[in-house]
Amino acid sequence: IGVAMGISGTPVSQEAADMILLDDDFSSIVKGIEEGRLIFDNLKKSIAYTLTSNIPEISPFLIFIVFQVPLPLSTIMILAIDLGTDMYPAISLAYERAESDIMLRPPRDSKRDKLVTGRLLQMTYLQIGMIQALAGFFCYFVVLGDSGFLPTILPGLRADWDNESINNLKDSYGNEWTYDDRKNLEKAAQTSYFVSIVIVQWADLIICKTRMNTIFVQGMRNRSLNQALIFETLLAVVLTYAPGVTSVFLTEPLHWQHFGFPALPFTLLIWCYDETRRFLMRKYRREHNNEVGWIQRETYW
Repeated sequence: IGVAMGISGTPVSQEAADMILLDDDFSSIVKGIEEGRLIFDNLKKSIAYTLTSNIPEISPFLIFIVFQVPLPLSTIMILAIDLGTDMYPAISLAYERAESDIMLRPPRDSKRDKLVTGRLLQMTYLQIGMIQALAGFFCYFVVLGDSGFLPTILPGLRADWDNESINNLKDSYGNEWTYDDRKNLEKAAQTSYFVSIVIVQWADLIICKTRMNTIFVQGMRNRSLNQALIFETLLAVVLTYAPGVTSVFLTEPLHWQHFGFPALPFTLLIWCYDETRRFLMRKYRREHNNEVGWIQRETYW
């Protein structure tokens, strides 16, 4: 490419150049490349974080339609996730510092290495997203099961559950439930599902901080991201317990043991799974003269 000097260069050379060095220092080229790679990396990380929660958001409606169970997640709670709890964390990834290997990578192939690739989609949708959906359904089943509706009787229950004229619907133990009581329990189960997504998104945000390095090397020095973790948790608390807010977002105050605790094992699973994946990628490269292994070819997004 043509390079011109910004201070000592002539207007003609600057007009014809592809790149102008404003400080007349060739080392600025390296800094510019690093900054460009950092911007590309952080955009990818933000997209990956945002896409992951799509699976736990859409799967409740698929299960609702196919198996005719009480609705696991309401539409307004999906909006609360997309426009509330996920917004700040996704933006905070723009402030993530560069990974240590950012200038050791070969030049990006602009035809193949795009922002959204098949590997990114299969990681976010088919792997991390599926684990998050399992966490949501587990919390949903825990709330209903603790109240008497075991998972075995839920398929096909939707018609009777939503029937306002039925005020003696029996649970798994023979206890009768009125329509209003069932709807309050449904809101509690939906709220637990909503909170579970917030909890597992903790791990998703942390694993999206780095594409290759371990989090122990990358660290937690992104203050915006740390604040985002606190923000989304506090927002979930407000949406669950604040008087007046619960009636707007159709949430139900939860017993303390239902507020995210059933989702914590899934949060740990997501973090351990991705840490192990990145460890195996780095290990193969160290042992094979920096060659790319199968795991990196198939999962490095």
